[in-house]
Amino acid sequence: MTENRTITLVVVDDQATVREALAVMLGLAEDVTVVATATNGAEAVEAAEQNHPDVMLMDLNMPVMGGVEATGHIRRAQPHTAVLALTTFDDDESILAALHAGASGYLTKDADRITILHAVRAAAQGQAVLAPEVQRRLLALTSRPAPATPPKDEDFNLTAREREILGLIGEGLRNPEIAAKLVISEATVKTHINNMFAKAGFHSRADAVRYALRNRRSPEDPQQ
Repeated sequence: MTENRTITLVVVDDQATVREALAVMLGLAEDVTVVATATNGAEAVEAAEQNHPDVMLMDLNMPVMGGVEATGHIRRAQPHTAVLALTTFDDDESILAALHAGASGYLTKDADRITILHAVRAAAQGQAVLAPEVQRRLLALTSRPAPATPPKDEDFNLTAREREILGLIGEGLRNPEIAAKLVISEATVKTHINNMFAKAGFHSRADAVRYALRNRRSPEDPQQ
């Protein structure tokens, strides 16, 4: 974005009151123009294609397509568009998944107008912005000692379904979203996750996310 024009922004949130409030609040800034809003990730991808905005303000937990998946689509198709995650979740797996998908920043919804505006402006200039609490969590994650020799997926004897679910966890999907995507019950998802955790020795979903991102396969890779 050049400095002599306004920042074009798309606001994405499935809650109408939040979406409209953000659009009005940010649109009042002289250097920001809200060019579109979207209610889910699929609409966000379409809005990005139609408007080529400087910044997408992206919720993560949405129906149809989640914000992490939408972020990946947008960043691959339009690398000039920055995506700023704004969500109620500040858990480890959501942070890691959003940043891995290409988000330029990560804020929680308790951020005030000045903080969000600063983040939007910074993202438009190609800068990364993280809420202080998110920075602390990332610092804690990166300061944990890594295993000397990271185990391979095949060492765990995961089934094809367990590997599939592990990949979706790595994309930031939660159990209900995984169940809907795979057309299985949430109870079945939980059973697979429990089995996976027992085999792999994961202690939290953050452990699973880190492993999934480190060992991500492309769709063309053969199953082991």
